[in-house]
Amino acid sequence: MSYSTKVPASGRQTKPEVPDILGQALLDYHKGTYSEDITTYSSLGEAALLPLPYLFRDYAGMPVLEQIALEKCAGEILDVGCGAGSHALFLQNLGFSVTGIDTSSGAIATCGARGLKNTVCGDINNLYGMKFDTLLLLMNGIGIAGRLRHLDSFLHHLGSLLNTGGQILLDSSDIIYMYDEDDEGNFTLPDTGTYYGEVEFTMEYKGISGKSFPWLYLDEKTLEVAAKRSNLAFEILLKGEHFDFLARLTPLKQ
Repeated sequence: MSYSTKVPASGRQTKPEVPDILGQALLDYHKGTYSEDITTYSSLGEAALLPLPYLFRDYAGMPVLEQIALEKCAGEILDVGCGAGSHALFLQNLGFSVTGIDTSSGAIATCGARGLKNTVCGDINNLYGMKFDTLLLLMNGIGIAGRLRHLDSFLHHLGSLLNTGGQILLDSSDIIYMYDEDDEGNFTLPDTGTYYGEVEFTMEYKGISGKSFPWLYLDEKTLEVAAKRSNLAFEILLKGEHFDFLARLTPLKQ
């Protein structure tokens, strides 16, 4: 898919606009014009559908890990990568003060249309001057870090957004199960020089493809070690049935 650019009078070209694949799909669903799902392509070599109804699920339709995470939320809450706002709206309806943040303008517009009172359209890495009691990163929200080499700085930044006694609640998955396993239980990992949990994704919707982006899946030990380097205590709250887990990170006392 090609995109044209306009040349201003100065002769300088503007950058082509990057399509907001997720945001457009969410807006279509909310407006009642749902006709297809998002297709995701990954560096793991598999294409998969991201069903739009699932992004609008209620509490009963959420996995147990997400339900437990919502039950552990407290105080002023920031829902990082809020998407359609399902988690934030559930918490808001319980009486919590919740802010949803997402880089997708369409996602933020959808959240507002659904009744979420506080939203920020932007990158969590550029958020400063605000403090929260709970940072919520569900649906593998820690993946926003993108690369393992960025994880320490990302966790350090998250920690800087916490009030005293605050917490980070996140879920992730150890995707080692996606690689070949021998009879002795050893996995054969690609010799790429990078962490096996680094995945490149591209989303497609109604024939339009978005810009590819990196996403990070973490095993428990790797996250625990990184958390300690960022002066955060690591605690597993629940393990799922398929290499997934819910963790809580809290600032260590200095």
